[in-house]
Amino acid sequence: MRTHALRLRPGDDPKAALDALVAGHRWPAACVLSCVGSLTDAALRFADRDEATVLRGPFEIVSLTGTLGPGGSHLHLAVSDADGAVRGGHLKAGSKVHTTAEIVLGILDGWSFARRADARTGYPELSVEVDGTP
Repeated sequence: MRTHALRLRPGDDPKAALDALVAGHRWPAACVLSCVGSLTDAALRFADRDEATVLRGPFEIVSLTGTLGPGGSHLHLAVSDADGAVRGGHLKAGSKVHTTAEIVLGILDGWSFARRADARTGYPELSVEVDGTP
């Protein structure tokens, strides 16, 4: 595994930035190792909901985790407000960095992530290949 670190700046959209980074580098498989920072807006799709909800902050990023590949990303975000209350869900486009987002990614050499329709779930789910073998 190789690593890559980046800092997002005020106004950046974390999901859009990460998806663009993976596409630009043509990484076949990556994962989020660490993320700290803050958001003014957090666009989250909560469990069993179809649409994203945009929460207005400011928020501290408590956790960002997920997988990234050429077929798309699957990212979950947890944020806390000024009272320490935590909300989390599936990160969607539309979040905005407040002051910073410091992110460390793992680039998984020899691995390839794709998204394929899964008849059981109804969603495009992760398909993993290692050195060309599913």
